Amino acid sequence: MKKIILNISLIGSVLLSLGTLQSCNDAIDINPQPGQVEDTGAPFTTTDALYNYLMGNVYGTMEPGTAIYLSAVVSDEVKPGSGSGGQEFDLHRFFLNSQNTQATGIWQNNYAVINHVNRLVRGASSVVTTGAADVTRLNNIIAQARALRAFAYLQLESLYSENMADPNALGVILLKEVPELNTKLPRVKNSEIYNFIEADLAFARTTFGTTEGTNQYFVGRSAVNAISARYFLYKGDYAQAKTYAQAAITNSAAGGFALALANPITNAASGTTIDSGTWRTQFYAVASSFNPYRNMWTDAARGESIFSLGRIAAGGNGVAVGGYWNTNSSSLTGSPMWFWGRNLYNLYLAGYGTAGAGGDVRYLAYRDPTTAPNANYATLYPNSLQSTRTTDRLVVDKYPGKTGTNVRNDLKLFRLSEMYLILAECAINDNQLSTAAGYVKNVRDARNFVGPVAAPVYANAQAAWADVLQERRMELSLEGHRYIDLKRLAVKAGVTMDRNNTDDIVLTSNLANGDYRYTLPIPLSEISANPNAQQNTGY
Repeated sequence: MKKIILNISLIGSVLLSLGTLQSCNDAIDINPQPGQVEDTGAPFTTTDALYNYLMGNVYGTMEPGTAIYLSAVVSDEVKPGSGSGGQEFDLHRFFLNSQNTQATGIWQNNYAVINHVNRLVRGASSVVTTGAADVTRLNNIIAQARALRAFAYLQLESLYSENMADPNALGVILLKEVPELNTKLPRVKNSEIYNFIEADLAFARTTFGTTEGTNQYFVGRSAVNAISARYFLYKGDYAQAKTYAQAAITNSAAGGFALALANPITNAASGTTIDSGTWRTQFYAVASSFNPYRNMWTDAARGESIFSLGRIAAGGNGVAVGGYWNTNSSSLTGSPMWFWGRNLYNLYLAGYGTAGAGGDVRYLAYRDPTTAPNANYATLYPNSLQSTRTTDRLVVDKYPGKTGTNVRNDLKLFRLSEMYLILAECAINDNQLSTAAGYVKNVRDARNFVGPVAAPVYANAQAAWADVLQERRMELSLEGHRYIDLKRLAVKAGVTMDRNNTDDIVLTSNLANGDYRYTLPIPLSEISANPNAQQNTGY
């Protein structure tokens, strides 16, 4: 039996995420989950075998849903729902420690992906190709795997490094290959992780050339550029972030898709009265809405997704992301676990305006029409907070399910709107405030069914940072960005986390800028198994 060698908690954490563990002398047997390929010890000899491993064990292991959930609960995106039994209320109240389930799960899952990629790259050397086309296919498989490894390291760095902008700050554990048994690896400087990420992305970029993924579910040129844009933004290299964000937009245009539009907002069957009963039947149709933006969220169309993880209706890998917010369906009767946070809901409502005069489609697309808001919600504070769950019910509908399921949706990891907002940040950094405003306007125009909006005018850089942060808050909600964005941008923007006083059933608070809990703890399972793994400040 082939040894799968990961000491550190990666014996317990990586492999635990892959299946049931059994010991066979020095070997570890893995019972693969559906879609995964069992490692029997036999080398990969064909590109078919390597491809199957890529699909089942690399793509099939990726689970960013946990990070999406943690980001929402610990920030200001959601508040307790009427169907919740108290799950993760401690996290919502900032009780975050090294035994936190979500922080541990994120660490384990990303190292599981890295472990699989390392094994794939090692195994690729034994593949016997059958011709030039097969060589191209082999390199394409490796390029996809290495790009996904770069993404996994980006996830880890963004959540577990105390300061991604400092190359000398402590990063995560670097696994370049499958390590030998009993190796206890320390965390390394960010710069070492960055060198590895950039090598992976450069290999993928060179290998793909102008080749795109088959669809949004496969890594290709656009996805590599999008990963690169976010990575360079997070580390503070704005010039490189600008280059790759613009490239992702240009690639997408060449591929035939652009920002998903808010129009048409009606059709012949819906009638002209927006948000009426007949209109709702047509707009919220899961199989096919007449509205392009809504169609993207039900997975009826690609929309502006650059790269998504597919989540089939039943029997596939991955969490049902809609189930984080609503147990059975996105409606008041679907046992909502979390409602929209009040202040974020207010932003959507203000954008929509009276009877839709403001035109922001996100209010319609992201809140379920069974939502039952309390116009006097502010009066619940401080003596009636228990009633926030029963009288101010703001139902999340950003993940409404798809045909055949009420709670499963694709995870849209990179969208074009993010690329425009990355460009806006780069422009602010260059003190080109009107250029930044133009990129924000691009997104707002696409989301408005009334017509083009006025470009914002920024008096200074702080005002620009604040507006971009707010637009990211509205546009990228429940996609895993808010927690990281507050850490990156709140000080520049002169703002803080923005919970409403009614966003909990007890007195709530906002995490102060610079709080150590804007970085996740290294899991206790890692620290216990590997004394060389240093804990983050405060834990």
